[in-house]
Amino acid sequence: MAVHAHPDDESSKGAATAARYAAEGAEVLVLTCTGGERGDVLNPAFEVPAGHEFESLAGKRAVRRLEMAAAAQALGVQQHWLGFVDSGLPEGDPLPPLPDDAFARLPLDVAAAPVVEAVRRFRPHVITTYDPSGGYPHPDHIYTHTVSMEAWEAAGDASRYVVGGGAEPWTPLKLYYGHGFSLARLRAVHEAMEGQGLESPFGSWIESRAAREIPERQVTTRVRVDQYFPQRDAALVAHASQIDPDGFFFAVPRDVEADVWPWEEYELAASRVPTHPGEDDLFAGIRGTEAAR
Repeated sequence: MAVHAHPDDESSKGAATAARYAAEGAEVLVLTCTGGERGDVLNPAFEVPAGHEFESLAGKRAVRRLEMAAAAQALGVQQHWLGFVDSGLPEGDPLPPLPDDAFARLPLDVAAAPVVEAVRRFRPHVITTYDPSGGYPHPDHIYTHTVSMEAWEAAGDASRYVVGGGAEPWTPLKLYYGHGFSLARLRAVHEAMEGQGLESPFGSWIESRAAREIPERQVTTRVRVDQYFPQRDAALVAHASQIDPDGFFFAVPRDVEADVWPWEEYELAASRVPTHPGEDDLFAGIRGTEAAR
């Protein structure tokens, strides 16, 4: 189960991993906390689909649902909406308050309840989510971390989050934070592109992170996924309102990426099974055990 803040996050963060495990026969579910209603249009070539409008929150939500369905199909995964409203990314100094209906303003028990219910119904062995920073300071990403951790702790406790429908308590076994753009990855790809005389999109990013002395989070697990870059890319393109097919996500030639960085990276944040350093599989310690049944 991959818990994400907005539609398109599942395609830009851990998408090839999801596609790999789905292709290998695992059940993979993407939980999408919000409808992405307050996301800006980031693709200059985007055209609103026929029969839709993109001016209202409801109109944007409907289009983003179409995009999400196409992305999920490209990855071969299941997907479930939690139905919360995008908080938007506040900008300004001082920052404005979040909208009254924002996901990140909800009480924890309200926001986490459907995540707990989804865990109990889907019964995942592994959950992936964001680290405490959210990966970047969007309030929905930070709150997605918070509700994911609450579900990790509460889903197996029958006394907490008593919901209807008969979903029995379920205790997941491993929880990971996904790391999409580690400094090691940025440098490896940057140096490879410069070595081939190509313009790298990462030079200023590396310099900025180094100057700000942003600490690197620990990477415990690298999952090889280069065979699934096509599925990831198809899912990205499906989010036509958010992803520019001529933009940042496609600036690195795929043969260069596959040669120098064929992995997606994760940090094992919690485990209820024995683990070992240098994992290359999110299901390490679970496969072939009684717990996997």
